[in-house]
Amino acid sequence: MLTITRTNSAHPDFQKLVVLLDRDLAIRDGDEHAFFAQFNKIDAIKHVVLAYDGDQAVGCGAIKEYEANVMEVKRMYVLPEKRGHGIASQVLRELENWAAELNYQKCILETGEKQPEAIRLYQKNKYTVIPNYGQYADVVSSVCFEKQIVA
Repeated sequence: MLTITRTNSAHPDFQKLVVLLDRDLAIRDGDEHAFFAQFNKIDAIKHVVLAYDGDQAVGCGAIKEYEANVMEVKRMYVLPEKRGHGIASQVLRELENWAAELNYQKCILETGEKQPEAIRLYQKNKYTVIPNYGQYADVVSSVCFEKQIVA
């Protein structure tokens, strides 16, 4: 049975999953990895969600304030052998619920064109493509999304 836990970036299970995520992204991003990695630091993230299958952490995600009323979704990951079971959608919904409880009105995020499964996840969860924002504005391989959330 899947359980969802709210925590922060100091949690050791989150840190272990992020190591695996970063390894995967280093392969996918290739020469661009160093550029993206600078925006994916996990120190002091206050809002982290972990998904557990029994006592094994199998997925994670985080949100951090981007600007007033807007949370940015970060560090979404599910173990490869656990994909295809809706875990990422459950993590994403919990992040959206948490953002709404904190009175944020929108979630935004950036993913890469080399991550088609992530793009499908966000489309399936009613995120819409937006112009690339902030540090991703001129990055051709970035795909940015947003979703209005309701408290």
